[in-house]
Amino acid sequence: MELYVHIPFCVRKCEYCDFLSAPADERLQNRYVGALLHEIRYYGQTMGRPVLSTIYIGGGTPSLLAPEYIALLLKQIQVSFEVEADAEITIECNPGTLNEEKLLTYKEAGINRLSIGLQSAFDDELKILGRIHTYRQFLENYECARRCGFENINVDLMSALPYQSTEKFVTSLKRVIALKPEHISAYSLIIEETEYEIYKKTQEILAEAGYEHYEVSNYAKQGKEARHNIGYWKRVPYLGVGLGAASLIGEVRYSNIREIEAYIKACGNISAKEIDGVPALNLHESADAISRHAQMEEFMFLGLRMLK
Repeated sequence: MELYVHIPFCVRKCEYCDFLSAPADERLQNRYVGALLHEIRYYGQTMGRPVLSTIYIGGGTPSLLAPEYIALLLKQIQVSFEVEADAEITIECNPGTLNEEKLLTYKEAGINRLSIGLQSAFDDELKILGRIHTYRQFLENYECARRCGFENINVDLMSALPYQSTEKFVTSLKRVIALKPEHISAYSLIIEETEYEIYKKTQEILAEAGYEHYEVSNYAKQGKEARHNIGYWKRVPYLGVGLGAASLIGEVRYSNIREIEAYIKACGNISAKEIDGVPALNLHESADAISRHAQMEEFMFLGLRMLK
C-alpha cells in the first residue's frame, strides 16, 4: 500500500494552481497537524498496521511547515504502519521555504527523496507564474540539499508558459540537467501548437543526457523512477490522509472533506457511516464503488500514461 499525506498550506496561491491549498497562520497549521495525527492513528489501528512501500507528502507546500511537524507526522506513520526498509519517502519542497535545518530534520525523519518545484530557470517567468522564489534561491536550496546528503532529487519544470519560446524552455531544461538531478518532471501549462515542438525537444535532450522517458511528463536516471506515482498508474492500493485527500481501497475510491474546519472536526471523533450504501467514515465527502467495467477502463487509461 502507498500513503499520501496532504499539506494544504502555501505562502500564496500561484497563478496557475488548482490544487486544494491556501495560506494559513501557525494556529491553523498546528490544529491541522493534530487532525492528521488522529487520522493516521485511526487507520493504523483499524487496518491492522498495514505495510507501506511509499510515502508521499504533497501539497500545497509541505516545506512551509515547521520541520518538527513533518518529523512528528513521520514518527506517527512509523508507529501506525509498517514502513518497508527500502520505502521511497518523498516530500514536495518549494524554493524559498527551505533551509539547512529543515533538510537535516527531513533526513533524520527518514525522508529519502525531494521533489523541488523550480518551474523555470528565468525570474521573469517565475514572476508570471506567481512563484515566491528566484532561480538563485533554487540553486542555493538544491546545493544545500546535496550537502545534507539527499541522493534522490526531482526537479519540476513547466513548459508552454505565456510568451515562452521553445529556446527559453530548452535553456531552463539544460540548466537543470547540468545539476544532474536523478529525476525531472516536465509539465505543460497549456496545450498549444508550439508545445509539441517543446515536447519532442525535451525527449531528445533528456535522452542524450541519460534520462529515460518512462511516463508522459516524467524522466529519470536508471532506477530513480518515482515509485509512488507509478503506483497510481498501476492502480496499487493507496491511502490518502488530509484535507480532500483521495484513497483507493479495494474496489472503492474515497475522497476526504474539502473544508478545513469540517475536516478537523471530523478527525476529532472519527466514526463510520454510509454514502449511497458504501461503507465510509464521517471524514469522507464521497465514496464510489468502482464497477468491474470501470476498473478495466482505469487500467487502460492510467496504463497509457506509462511508456512501458
